[in-house]
Amino acid sequence: MALKFYNTLTREKEIFTPINPPSVGFYSCGPTVYNYPHIGNYRAYIFADILKRVLLYEGYKVKHIMNLTDIDDKTIRESQKEGKTLKEFTEFYTEKFFEDIKTLNILEPTKFTKATDYIDEMREIIKKLLDKGFAYKSKDGSIYFDIKKFKNYGKLSHLVMEDQKENAAGRIKTDEYEKDNVQDFALWKAWDEKDGDVFWETDLGKGRPGWHIECSAMSISNLGEQIDIHTGGVDNIFPHHENEIAQSEGSTGKQFVKYWMHNEWVLVDQKKMSKSAQNFYTLRDLINKGINPLAYRFWLLMANYRTRVNFVYPALEGAETALKRLYGLYLELGDAHGHVHKEYQNKFKEYLEDDLDTPRALALFWDVMKDENMSAGDKKATILDFDKVFGLGFENLKEEEIPEEIEKLVKEREVEKKNKNWEKADQIRGATAGMGYKIEDTPSGPKVKKI
Repeated sequence: MALKFYNTLTREKEIFTPINPPSVGFYSCGPTVYNYPHIGNYRAYIFADILKRVLLYEGYKVKHIMNLTDIDDKTIRESQKEGKTLKEFTEFYTEKFFEDIKTLNILEPTKFTKATDYIDEMREIIKKLLDKGFAYKSKDGSIYFDIKKFKNYGKLSHLVMEDQKENAAGRIKTDEYEKDNVQDFALWKAWDEKDGDVFWETDLGKGRPGWHIECSAMSISNLGEQIDIHTGGVDNIFPHHENEIAQSEGSTGKQFVKYWMHNEWVLVDQKKMSKSAQNFYTLRDLINKGINPLAYRFWLLMANYRTRVNFVYPALEGAETALKRLYGLYLELGDAHGHVHKEYQNKFKEYLEDDLDTPRALALFWDVMKDENMSAGDKKATILDFDKVFGLGFENLKEEEIPEEIEKLVKEREVEKKNKNWEKADQIRGATAGMGYKIEDTPSGPKVKKI
């Protein structure tokens, strides 16, 4: 079966054919580093990670770029509130983001790109857009993209410009805006007092970039004028990704992205999780409740990336219980080595090749564990093969070290059993259970597990 992805641009599943196989140019919208990302944001990064892992699993060479937005309205506003320089402020949250992706077992991209490192590249694109008539300078010195000049504006979000007449005139300077604000957007913002000391002196004038131009500059500089895949959350489709297309294709005259892929929202009480609505949870909230962050990753994999999911703690706790059960079953397989089961592997690939059908692929974990016809070694090898995609940490699992006191009680119990002192043996088993450890009798001897 060929690898198929749902392309937001065409609204269809399409066979994946990269521009220059086996290489894949892949760009992900990363975080705006002004606060801790919430767990809804992390769905986008986990989705991008699974997609990349599938591409690698299929034998592609992936060049993955993820941006870090370290200059925009939010970063400037919040850094000023805290009385810190923009660099000092954004570097703190950048480091926290790096810590989070490590706990979620997200593979690092080929390169993280900071917007502030690409001002010259943004300037060059803006100059091209001015020369080609796609952009114009306003009286205050800001530069805007003229959406009426780009005939395919709206092709990603499927906006019909004729239906937007009331809002299709005028300009909008803010980085983020509502879906009915179909207006010319800022490429370069002339300096004003709100920006404080955040500005660049350039041939475009004293000012700073708009949010949308940042991603175009970073993707084109690192991946070229045409890239294979661009990912992000559905909330990025308009205006951000629509504007990326307009300014990128306006400047190069070439198709910017071949496959646009977007993940759906994580809801809370059936509403979009967002910082502005104050209805969000961070990864630290989960950790403080004693929940393994990989349980959140596991929970997301139980739904297709294009399906909205509603976050509630009982569902996450249920996912963690299931993941712990899988971990336990895996550890029970011991140190045996074997081979990947080809039939299961073929099914696994078939499900993932169908637009990343992780729920069906995940179900194979349980099928493998329950298969009585497979050796322990083959089960281990197959699970580890699957986990190259899922990233649930099976390769790093180790039997938990049993305290010396418990080990001593287990030995005492074996002596009592040998002497047929069953009552005393049961008392010892009860004592270890009270201390949080369960003794199971097996044909190969007693096994101890943490309860």
